[in-house]
Parts: sequence; C-alpha cells; structure tokens
Amino acid sequence: MLARQKDFLGRGFASALKEAMMLAAGVIALAGCNGVPGDGHDLPSQRAAQHEIGAENNATLARVASEHLAASTPGNPGYLVGPQDVLDVTVFQAPDLTKTVQVAEDGAINLPLLGQVPAAGKTPSRLEKEIQGRLNARYMKSAQVTVFVREYNSQRVTVEGAVKNPGVFPLRGNDTLIQIIARSGGLDRDKASSDLVIFRTADGERTATRYDISAIHSGSERDPRVLPGDVIVVGDSTVKAGLNLFLRVLPVAGYAMPLF
Repeated sequence: MLARQKDFLGRGFASALKEAMMLAAGVIALAGCNGVPGDGHDLPSQRAAQHEIGAENNATLARVASEHLAASTPGNPGYLVGPQDVLDVTVFQAPDLTKTVQVAEDGAINLPLLGQVPAAGKTPSRLEKEIQGRLNARYMKSAQVTVFVREYNSQRVTVEGAVKNPGVFPLRGNDTLIQIIARSGGLDRDKASSDLVIFRTADGERTATRYDISAIHSGSERDPRVLPGDVIVVGDSTVKAGLNLFLRVLPVAGYAMPLF
C-alpha cells in the first residue's frame, strides 16, 4: 500500500486526480449495498479517494467550503440575513430611528423615514452601509448605523453563482433543488454550466455534493430535497479554481463528500 501511494504521488496531481475519480466511480457502482445517493453519508472508499488527491488540495476544498458556508453560519461575518431573522438597527444619537425589526418573507425590513429596505441576502455590514447611504442622502449628514442579528430564525437556503437572482430564500415545506433554482430566477443561460454543488452542515459534519441540473430536468437523476442552511453554488464559465476543483473531484452526482 505504501509503495502504491508513493507511486501515486510521484505521477503528479493530474494523474492522481484521474485515478481518484476512477476509484470513486468504481465504488459508487456498488452503492446499492453501501449507501444512498445524497443522504449525506459518504462511502468509505470515497473518503480514501479524497485523501489521495493530496493534503494541499484537501485544504483548498475545505477553505472554499468555509467561504460558501459562512453565508448560512450564525455569528459569522459573512452571514447573509434571511427572512424571519430579527435585527437590531441602531442609529447613533437618533433614538427615534433605532428599531428592532423582523425580516419579512419578501426579504425587506420596515424602518422609520426609509420605509421598506431590502435586507435578505446581505451581510449586516453591507446593510449598515446601505441604510447609512439612504439616511445621508435625504435626512442626515453623517449617519452612524449598526446592524446586529438578534435572532437567527431563518429556515433558508442560499443560492450563489450563475443564477438570475442570487440570494437567500425561505424554505417552504419539502422544497427541492429545482424549485429553489426556479425561485432564484432560474439559471443565467449566458454563464451557467449544468453543474452545481450543494454545501451542507449536518450533525457537525460539512459535506459537498455535486448535481447535474440537465440530468435532473431530463429525469435521469432525481431532484433532491434541500435542507435548512444549504448553500447552492451554480457553476459558470468563469468558475473559480476552488469550486472547479470540487467539480473535478466529484465526478458522480448525488454523493456527499465529507470535508475535513
């Protein structure tokens, strides 16, 4: 086994990746007795294949996953506000403008003077800047605004990448992947590829699962259910290297790869 690993690494990453993909495909052919597509449980040999692509690339996968999952991680600076979240909006030395508000299902909050302000799909810091800009444009000279998420209530899914309206969307019952993509306006046909990755955190484990939208539409692959906190990233022609690595390492749709 040790000799095989040395030979594997010696042939370089491209060759190693090819062998890892062939190994994963062979194992998945036995999935009827080892696992269920998309159930969040990886196959043992998939985990071994992931190790073989190299520590450096595993680190890249973990970093990219963390960047995307930040959008749905409470307390993370990259957290994106979603419907039903409760926000404390404070305007310095303006108590009449300071308010605790709940984000509506349409993603907006209602503030004194400003009325409806879109909030869903934005980080608290970005929302602060937008509220400041609106106040400074008409009512104040140098407004100082802070936005704090008091309650993380959103049962939501985040959609990023090559869709027409990326953002945060509330879950409604047993929403499926295709239903969520439709709610985001559908694919941006000028940029979108057929591939996407669902990043998920469940029971303390982070996973990434690849799906082929065209195959789902044709009926050759099932339309999976999405879960609260999922982050869906649709690939495009200018996909970043990190996401492209996911698409290369996950050659078969529907199986969740654990992220170390």
